[in-house]
Amino acid sequence: MTGPKRQNWRLLVFASGDFAFNLYWQSVMLYLLFYYTEELHLPIALASLGYALASIWDGIASLLVGVLADRLRRPERYRAVLLVGAVPLGLSFVLAYTALPVDDERQFVWILAGHLLFRTLYALVNIPYLAMSARISLDSDDRALVVGARMLFGTLAAVIVAVGTVPLGKVLSGGSGKEAFLASAAAFAIAGTVLLIVVGLTYRDADRIPAGRTHEAVRGMIAAVMSNRAFLVLSAAAMAMIVAVTGLDKSVLYYFKYALDDEQAGQLTLGWMMAISGVAIPLWWWIARRFGARNVWFMAVVACLVCLVVFIALAFDRPMPVQVFLVAVQASIVGLHFSFWAMLPDTVEYGQRTTGVRGEAVLYGLSALFQRLAIGLGTLLVGIGLGGEGLHHAEAGDATYKMVLAVIPLCFFALAGLVMLANPLRRGSHGQILDELRRMSGTRD
Repeated sequence: MTGPKRQNWRLLVFASGDFAFNLYWQSVMLYLLFYYTEELHLPIALASLGYALASIWDGIASLLVGVLADRLRRPERYRAVLLVGAVPLGLSFVLAYTALPVDDERQFVWILAGHLLFRTLYALVNIPYLAMSARISLDSDDRALVVGARMLFGTLAAVIVAVGTVPLGKVLSGGSGKEAFLASAAAFAIAGTVLLIVVGLTYRDADRIPAGRTHEAVRGMIAAVMSNRAFLVLSAAAMAMIVAVTGLDKSVLYYFKYALDDEQAGQLTLGWMMAISGVAIPLWWWIARRFGARNVWFMAVVACLVCLVVFIALAFDRPMPVQVFLVAVQASIVGLHFSFWAMLPDTVEYGQRTTGVRGEAVLYGLSALFQRLAIGLGTLLVGIGLGGEGLHHAEAGDATYKMVLAVIPLCFFALAGLVMLANPLRRGSHGQILDELRRMSGTRD
């Protein structure tokens, strides 16, 4: 269905919300664990456990918020949640980087509580924002513009966080260490809060949005989604991929600081990795148009495996070759993310054909839960890999850092490729499913 077009400025302002959310998300993904171990001096095994617990809670909270939003069916409140929740979300982000002046177990309890609070508020604000993206326009061109703009805004935020966190914090605080991280967190929070309020103030629902049907009971919806083979296989493959990506991303700073003795090069590398994502997205989109999203997954897995095998086989003792390797891997990882998000909507119709239940909200909620579980597992593997012998991670050998950076991701990327072989959504199958659904409902194009 195609509806009236919206002004491009309103669409772009809405899409800029992803810049705000990624200031928070990328900081948590790239720097928070490193901050716990390097600035607060928590043992990496303990820090990674706390991070994993927060990630798991994030998934549960996202599912609960999605189900609640779907059951209440009051979309006019999405905008209000964005406006009211922007300030508490920003404050909770700063709290996650606020340390107590102690060096005992109270520090761990404090940072875990702050992290859990941030994750809860992030879910409460982010899920309504995602729901709003399906309501801002019914025109397919408008929606394509919003998706593309959101990805670009998110990539820009990721680059700023990766490259600017430490330098910006040093400039703002006049110091380093905990003060610098806290100062940059405050700056990101102010920018994110203001931007989300602007998005909330300028957002308007599209005209003539069709009313949805009455939803099944939540238990029945979850049961229907869990019988959706295409969704389950895609989710399992994505979980393996996310474990690999999480392990790789979270070990970059440790590898450069301790194996290569160049922490600044590690921060710059994270920036390059985020920047290459913006370049790689159009390439993978073009490949998907020619060969299908499922085949993109296998191509990207092979590319990741080749890069990792080369890295493991060769002895890189200087930052530049490692930087080239990581940028190449990141360009391949973008293909996996693109394939996943391109295939996920198709699993909705696959499940509808099988069970008669559509269940978008629960499906996306469960997908978020599975992703957060994978992030938690990947973080735990980093903690176990670098702190498994009971030593501080700084005492680990170069071989240990290489194992966490490359060997563990290699195994999970390979698993992601093998699992995807069982996915039934081959090229052209989604069109056939749509035709069947139209015949079943007695509708025509």
